[in-house]
Amino acid sequence: MHPKNGFQSSTRQVPDKLPASSPAILNLINAIGAQQLSIKDILTAMKLNDRGNLMKNYLSPAMKEGFIVMLYPDNPRHPRQKYLLTVKGLATYNSK
Repeated sequence: MHPKNGFQSSTRQVPDKLPASSPAILNLINAIGAQQLSIKDILTAMKLNDRGNLMKNYLSPAMKEGFIVMLYPDNPRHPRQKYLLTVKGLATYNSK
């Protein structure tokens, strides 16, 4: 409620952050599914060409939201690095 007039403001002051169910994250979750995929495999599954775009617009937001983790989190440049869904990611994948 607004302190002066007692009415609740009808507009949001702070925009919502990217929802966990954003199309980009959902597409990534669906591409990975119950598998462990490398960057190359994810690019192929999603029919994308640009690794930078994948990292910036798909993987990084999905990892920040807790949907995806690295197989070797202590070594991001591991030669056999793969990405897999977390429990949260699997729940989203299985709820479709």
